[in-house]
Amino acid sequence: MPSLDRQENVFVLDLGDGENRFHPDWIAAVGTALDEVEKADGPRALVTAATGKFWSNGLDLEWLTAHADDYHDYVVSVHQLFARVLSLPLVTVAALQGHTFAAGAMLSLAHDFRVMRADRGYWCLPEADINIPFTPGMSALIQSRLTPRTAHEAMVTARRYGGADAAAAGIVDQAVPEDAVRSTAIERAQAQVNKAGDTVGTIKARMYGPVLSTLRSTTNPLG
Repeated sequence: MPSLDRQENVFVLDLGDGENRFHPDWIAAVGTALDEVEKADGPRALVTAATGKFWSNGLDLEWLTAHADDYHDYVVSVHQLFARVLSLPLVTVAALQGHTFAAGAMLSLAHDFRVMRADRGYWCLPEADINIPFTPGMSALIQSRLTPRTAHEAMVTARRYGGADAAAAGIVDQAVPEDAVRSTAIERAQAQVNKAGDTVGTIKARMYGPVLSTLRSTTNPLG
């Protein structure tokens, strides 16, 4: 399960050491961690990291298959997580040490910056290959954070981007050696800790207003 640590003014949220799929309990644990980060006083920033082969493999399809009647509420909770991270009133950095797929890739895009391992691991939106269309909220998030050309390729072709290719496409900000992913993300976050507060929160809320409205809508989240 996710755990939260603090290194000076940088909170480090470790998503776990498994596939870090979006099980309802996992989503709740991440939400509790974000509560602590958001309620803290003073300069601060957030790094979201993980341990092992995966950063996040996205939706918990096994749980979802067993709880089909909860599909609507589950998607709403995923959208709410995206919206919350996208609009946090502080700088956020995703430290992608492993595979980052599907909803996991979307969660990484909700962060302000991304640092990815250069030599192994993929960032991928596989929905075209697994026959699961993007929801309107997911589409809005992806298209707000990537260039039109990259968003089109990533969404339509399900391309797997290694670290160097992801950096070249603007999906991530840096591709670094494995042992430097977390430390580089923390350094980037530490440089921005004084940005935390209402001003950054307002900037994000206005910058991503239409995206946040779509993600927060509970009327027809599936489209």
